[in-house]
Parts: sequence; C-alpha cells; structure tokens
Amino acid sequence: MDLELKGKVAIIGGDSKGLGRACADVLAEEGAKIMMCSRTKADLDQAAEEIRDATGAEVLTYAGDLESYDTIKDLISTTVSHFGQLDIMVNNSGGPPLARSFTATEEQWETAVQRSLFFFARMSREAVPHLKAQGGGRIINILASTVYQPIPNLALSGATRLGVVAFAKSLADEVGRDGILVNNVCPGSILTERMLSNVTSRATELGTTVEAGLESRAGETAVGRIGEPKELGFLVGFLASGKSSYITGTTILVDGGLVRSVI
Repeated sequence: MDLELKGKVAIIGGDSKGLGRACADVLAEEGAKIMMCSRTKADLDQAAEEIRDATGAEVLTYAGDLESYDTIKDLISTTVSHFGQLDIMVNNSGGPPLARSFTATEEQWETAVQRSLFFFARMSREAVPHLKAQGGGRIINILASTVYQPIPNLALSGATRLGVVAFAKSLADEVGRDGILVNNVCPGSILTERMLSNVTSRATELGTTVEAGLESRAGETAVGRIGEPKELGFLVGFLASGKSSYITGTTILVDGGLVRSVI
C-alpha cells in the first residue's frame, strides 16, 4: 500500500532509539523527509546515518532538550527553514519519572508535567501554523496504555498523559476543518529501554528477576508476547498518511490486548 508520504516532512521527537526510532524508520521507508530530535547528538547522528543507509531518505538531526520551549520553537523553525514545509508532527517524549501516586515528590510531579503534558501542547501549538500553511497535516502523540489502566510505578504517566488525551480531543475539533488530523497512539508492553527500566524496578521491589518480569508482562497480553517498537511504528505511518483521512481525535492502543477495558 502506498501511504502517500513521499516528499512529506516529519518531525519526530525522542527518536534516536525505541518507539521514536521505529517511527522514523517507517516514515523514511515510505519516502518522508525526517527531522530527528533528542538530547544526545552522538546517538542521533548514528541513528540518522543508519536510516539514510537503509532507505536513502533525507534525514536531519537536532540535539536539544525538548522540555525547553525555546528549543521546541527553534527545532520547528530550523526544520521549516531547511525543508520549506512541515507536514507531520510525531510528538514523542521521554516518559515521566517512575513513581507511585503517594510517594511522588514535587520535583517528580513538575518533571512529569513538563515532559508529559506541556511538551505535547507546545509542540502542537508551534506546528499548527505551518501545517495550516500546507493545507493540512498530521499530529500524532505517542502516549501510554496508562491512560486506560494503572501500571505499577507509572502513576505520573497516567495522570499527565490523560491531560494530553483531552488536549488532543480539543485540538482535533479546532483544526479539523484546516485539514489537520490529531490522534494519540498508546503503546502497551513494547520492548524499549523505558519498559525494561520499569520491569527492572518492579523486579527489585518483588525480589524476582527481570526475565521473570518480562515473562509476566508477556503473559498479561492477549497474544502472549511482548511487542516490537516497529509494530507501533506501522500504525504511526498509517496515521501520518493520506489513508487516514477520516480519523481524528482518537486514541488507539498498540498493546497486544493488554488492556481489557471496553471503553
């Protein structure tokens, strides 16, 4: 299936590894031009080189702290100055600190709000004028299955990312007639450094092994296994494409059936 992404320009946050990298891989394979951004320049440059070698796509990198509003503005300005347009914004940030509801510190809450709420609002707000200039575009937020059900040590993730769900619903309503579609994607048990960190922390609490923790997480899914980052990337590719033209304001799980809720 041709996803009609050839020549489109995408910004992808936090994409030197994990879910962001998987999204960059898929969009580049479909012919999009990519601006990769995260904190660590060396990791970014290596990832960009690997994607260029594999796909032939034009890939730029931007190293910076996306918790800074000034950095976000400069990232988007740099992207548009180089490519002349912006069509797709994949908002992906580092997760909030691992914490429980009743033990999270003020500092952890402040970090969580910056990283898992303000980040999404700022990236979207700065992108919208450029997407409008193109006659439309896509905003895709990478959240977490914690917006549907609690996960141990991820209380701050659920609390802040539910705010993004509400924000995205409002934004979708406001910009839909400008041709801008806004959707959320929620990974469940997908093998990333973030997931391994949480499983390791939980294994330490319970006095068990990381291997046992991963086996337990796999057993909680309907399909009986841990997901791969690119399985989420394929959905993001579809939502970024012209094939998703009647989908907006939605929140979609990529969790192998982990969440059993019917709503």
